[in-house]
Amino acid sequence: MTERSYTDNGLRIVEDNFKRVKDEIAEAAVKAGRAPEDVKLMAVTKTVEPIFINKVIQCGAELIGENKVQEVLNKKDELDLSSCKLHLIGHLQTNKVKQIVGEVSAIQSVDSVKIASEIGKYSLKKGITTDILLEVNIGKEESKFGFLPEEVEERACEIAEIEGVKVRGLMTVPPFIDDKEKIHGFFSNMRQLFIDIGAKKIHNIDMTVLSMGMSADFALAVAEGSTLVRVGTAIFGMRHYD
Repeated sequence: MTERSYTDNGLRIVEDNFKRVKDEIAEAAVKAGRAPEDVKLMAVTKTVEPIFINKVIQCGAELIGENKVQEVLNKKDELDLSSCKLHLIGHLQTNKVKQIVGEVSAIQSVDSVKIASEIGKYSLKKGITTDILLEVNIGKEESKFGFLPEEVEERACEIAEIEGVKVRGLMTVPPFIDDKEKIHGFFSNMRQLFIDIGAKKIHNIDMTVLSMGMSADFALAVAEGSTLVRVGTAIFGMRHYD
C-alpha cells in the first residue's frame, strides 16, 4: 500500500469516527432530555497532523483544541479556520502567555489569578478581550492543575475584575477511574458550581460554557449538563498521542 493510500484510508477513518462521535453525543443528549445542538463537540488535535485536522473541519467541526502553545503556533497557518474556532486547552505557563494571546479564540485552562492577569495584560496590549474558562480540579488531585471546588467562586470574582479577559465558564478533567458513579458525581458537582456561579450574575462572568467530558466519558458528561465535550482519541485514534 502506498503512502497516499495510507493517508486516504486514515482520512476515511477519521471522517467515520467524527460522524460516529457526533451521533453518540446527540444520542446522549436526547437520552438526557436535552437538545443535541446544546452540546458542542471539540476535536482535540494534540500531535495530529494538519491534513487530518482539516478533514474534520470539512466534516463540520466547529471547534478544535490544542494542548500546547508551540503546537498551536506550528500548525495554525496550515489549518482552515474560516469556519472553525481554535482553543488552547492545555496547561499554560506564564512565559507562554505573550505568545498565545490573540492566536486562539479562547483559553480553557486558566488555573490561577496570576495567569488570568497575564492574559489580560497582553490582551490589552493587543486591543482585544480574551475569552477564558476557569479550570477546576474537581477531584482535588495533587497531580493536576486547577482551582479547588471550594475556592473557584471567590477566584472567579477576582478574575472578573481583570481587564482584557471575559470569563465564559468552567472546564475540568475528572480523575481517570473506572467507577462510573464517582465520575457522575464529579460531573454533577461541576454542574452545580456552574449553576451557582452563573446565578450570582457577577459582572464580567457569563457562565455559558461547561467544558467537561472526553473520549472515555463524554456520554456521562452530557448526561450531567456538559455544553462542550473534548474528544481526541475517539476521533483520531491512539497513534497520534504521546
